[in-house]
Amino acid sequence: MINKNFKSKCLIRLRFFTLIFMFAIPLLASSQNKKKTEKSELKAPQYRNLFKEAGYSQTDIDKKLAKAYYDVFEGPNRVYFEDGDGLGYVSDVKNKDARTEGMSYGMMIAVQLNKKEVFDRIWRWSAKYMQHQDGPREGYFAWSVNPETKKQNSPGSASDGELYYITSLLFASNKWGNDTGINYYSEAKRILDAMWKKDGTGNIYNLINTEHKQISFVPEGGGYKWTDPSYHLPAFYEIWAVYAKDGHEQFYKECAEVSRNFLHKACHPVTGLNADYTEFSGEPHSTPWMPAAFRYDSWRVPMNIAMDYTWYGKDKKWQEDYAKRFQNFLRSKGLDTYEDQFNLDGSTPEWILQAGPIKKLRHSIGLVATAATASLVNHEKGNMDFVHAVWNAKLEPYEDGYFDPYYDGLMYLFSMMHLSGNYKIITPQVN
Repeated sequence: MINKNFKSKCLIRLRFFTLIFMFAIPLLASSQNKKKTEKSELKAPQYRNLFKEAGYSQTDIDKKLAKAYYDVFEGPNRVYFEDGDGLGYVSDVKNKDARTEGMSYGMMIAVQLNKKEVFDRIWRWSAKYMQHQDGPREGYFAWSVNPETKKQNSPGSASDGELYYITSLLFASNKWGNDTGINYYSEAKRILDAMWKKDGTGNIYNLINTEHKQISFVPEGGGYKWTDPSYHLPAFYEIWAVYAKDGHEQFYKECAEVSRNFLHKACHPVTGLNADYTEFSGEPHSTPWMPAAFRYDSWRVPMNIAMDYTWYGKDKKWQEDYAKRFQNFLRSKGLDTYEDQFNLDGSTPEWILQAGPIKKLRHSIGLVATAATASLVNHEKGNMDFVHAVWNAKLEPYEDGYFDPYYDGLMYLFSMMHLSGNYKIITPQVN
């Protein structure tokens, strides 16, 4: 005969576990639904066509983007040149060199616009003439090379070049696969693996300052200890966390959050302006060659923020406030007349970074272009004036004869891509 006390205890336990099960199932389902929702939100960015929203026809938008690409890559003032069998490079034509900045930008533009041959040519040239094959810098790139002599003007790296190389190669792997002549994933992984081997030997370090989890100005010497706000691309780290598959996924996610928080500190609370160079704290960093101020590198920050806002939207409240402040400041200086260098409080700097034969401030098309991308973030009524301004801008010489088809041209083309909804996360293609 079964002991009555034992039977009673069994019944109590059964009721207890039944209650737990009844409460746990809906909680578990709710948790799973929440995770699915969060995942789907992150995987479905909305790429707005702001030109269309501003009233332009899709036919005219397509022509505008095609013309911008033609001007920069194919026209009489192009900055892209084919160089022998299967090679090509992007040149800062006024300085007569090929830079990792422009080369990696060229690759990003090519993969976004499905220009595979151009992408492959630029990568082969980069790997042949710029990438170090041995020594402490192995896997990194010389930031400046003479395209005529193929000699390296400087063996050191500018960290943003590698950042763009890695991301564009991962996108190429997703878009075209790895069996069409170049194993894009392996090339991206090689740079990443090399980066993680840099421990200070030969004074060469990780591209990312591992203590501060922020990208360095340069990954060697004293340049490892400060940064450039325009190198902060949290959206790219998010891409690495998903597609690099190198075991550092959590670190990259943390770097993305650190970069977003860094930009809060680097951008002025009233004007939204940031210095070209800063400490990791966001405080301006002057160099022996230039006092800290908002100059040419700084132009890229609003465009980078617009990209992160569109692709991931993890810092929307601050980014929307930033875009309002930044565009309102420029508008206060005259939409068609604002100049291209400022102190962070909006005053005119005493020291001007010279571009061209004349030391002067200009209403530069490069800044007109990147400022317009902030309209993707700024939802205030009237912000389309910046979109109309870049639509009407022309990539041609300024009044004083100065013309920069390289930097102005690349910023203009990137802006056309962003504002037409053609700058996207490239996910693996499904056959």
